[in-house]
Amino acid sequence: MASSPDNHDGIDQGAFDALLTERSKDRPRWMAQNAQAFFATHLDNTISTELVEWTVRRCLDCSAKAAVEVIRTGFRTDLREEAAALRVPVLIIHGDADASAPIGLCGRRMAKLVPDSVYKEYPRAGHGLFMTHADDVNQDLLDFIGATSTLGGINCSG
Repeated sequence: MASSPDNHDGIDQGAFDALLTERSKDRPRWMAQNAQAFFATHLDNTISTELVEWTVRRCLDCSAKAAVEVIRTGFRTDLREEAAALRVPVLIIHGDADASAPIGLCGRRMAKLVPDSVYKEYPRAGHGLFMTHADDVNQDLLDFIGATSTLGGINCSG
């Protein structure tokens, strides 16, 4: 989210523009160069070279314009008010080594904003934790779904 008078921890517009420019110059190279940080492999997270390459290809299959617009929308949109108004069960999962979405700016902050949310922080996990920590993520999802299967007297488990 962008830096603003009431959001001093946000990202500076100049830094954001520089990131988009760098990313747009040579998308395949940028993706390949940032794959290590995405999966936090420098922290001994195990993922095969083939799976990393497959993920990069999936990202490159996406429209370059769509990818930039998603990033731009996330930067420009302030959802703090909406997050604070949520009244449904919310599970927030974040890796503490996420270079794409810094944990202090994103995960921890969102957990404080969303009332009664369940926050799971994964040590040494990057943005790609859905692959590097798949078993833990899946178990946390199952536990969360099981814990929230009865909502307002309605049994959602069948």
